Amino acid sequence: MNRNVLLLSVCQALLTTGNVLLVSVVALIGQSLTNDPSLTTFPVATQFIGLMSATIPASLIMKRIGRKNGFYLGNTVGILGAVVCVQALNTEQFYLFSFGTFLLGIGIGFGTLYRFAAVEVCPDDQKSRAISFVMAGGVIAAVLGPQLAVYSQNLFGKTQFAGAFVGLLGLYCLALVMLFFTELPTSAAHENTQEEQRPLLEIVKQPIFVVAVVVAMVSYMVMNLLMTATPLAMARCGYSFAEAAHVIEWHVLGMFLPSFFTGNLIVRFGLYGVMTAGAICILLCIGINLTGTSEWHFWAALLMLGVGWNFMFISSTQLVTSSYRPSEKAKTQAANEFLVFSMVTVSALSSGWLEASYGWQAMNWMMLPLVLWALSVMFLIGSKQSSSTATVSG
Repeated sequence: MNRNVLLLSVCQALLTTGNVLLVSVVALIGQSLTNDPSLTTFPVATQFIGLMSATIPASLIMKRIGRKNGFYLGNTVGILGAVVCVQALNTEQFYLFSFGTFLLGIGIGFGTLYRFAAVEVCPDDQKSRAISFVMAGGVIAAVLGPQLAVYSQNLFGKTQFAGAFVGLLGLYCLALVMLFFTELPTSAAHENTQEEQRPLLEIVKQPIFVVAVVVAMVSYMVMNLLMTATPLAMARCGYSFAEAAHVIEWHVLGMFLPSFFTGNLIVRFGLYGVMTAGAICILLCIGINLTGTSEWHFWAALLMLGVGWNFMFISSTQLVTSSYRPSEKAKTQAANEFLVFSMVTVSALSSGWLEASYGWQAMNWMMLPLVLWALSVMFLIGSKQSSSTATVSG
């Protein structure tokens, strides 16, 4: 793998470490800063709203100023968000803290494009491996994120968790250093601006785009819903926070550890084969959750959930890169990211409510039709697209 993909992988690892760190502490901080239980997860919601709000502007901004400058901008906004959060914790201001997490969400929104940047700095025959390699940076995050949250909890005495955001500030600054040594094509160098562009509606109506977006949306939405609700469900079953944290750690490893070989699996079995395997893994997760609530059930189910998300999300990422011409890259990626992360935001806002209102078992039953829908789209639309491609090739 070339040097630029390696550096992008490090940037992705730093970003994901920060994300895991935020998952570990933001809800707890919200609980400590407000007496209204209904507002406890408000800082989590503003983070995802920031992420969703950045998806379209990030791609369009990078089209004008280039990938590298766009990533510089995203990390700078993330640094500003971390500084605001530290100040909010020092002064115990709930809404200022929520504004800080909103800025962090914007920074994360820019960072979601690292995987597309990896595609642009490698030959066509290495695309799937490049995406996988960049996503593999999450393995570091699975271990480093929770540990950073634990060790920084009381770093600054009475201002609990302020150390976590100082650590987050360091992660974003380190990412800026990595970007300095990364060579990314400028927008003008990588795109033929004279090339005819199709209307966005025509692009998103393509079967290949529909399959890619549906698979990405379903895999991310189901994963986020079940992952977020698992600690709540385990608490209701009498498990300790440490036991729930152990399950989540293995889940994050399941999300990113397969990235070391997902690219090779795509080369051998094809995009649709790996997508199908991912959907089967998530169906196994649901089945395990429905058969019991022992610690083993939670652990095995979330491990399968992570692997299933990895297979489906990496495959769909490569598939969507085949749906546009170079001149259409920015608006197509913007549409893809907005659709996917809009659903992720909805899942983040509704997960706790669903688990509290309907219960863990019912929540898993609700996920079943979503996965089956993704499978049907793969087989009905994807198979036609494959046949059409084979006919043209022949």
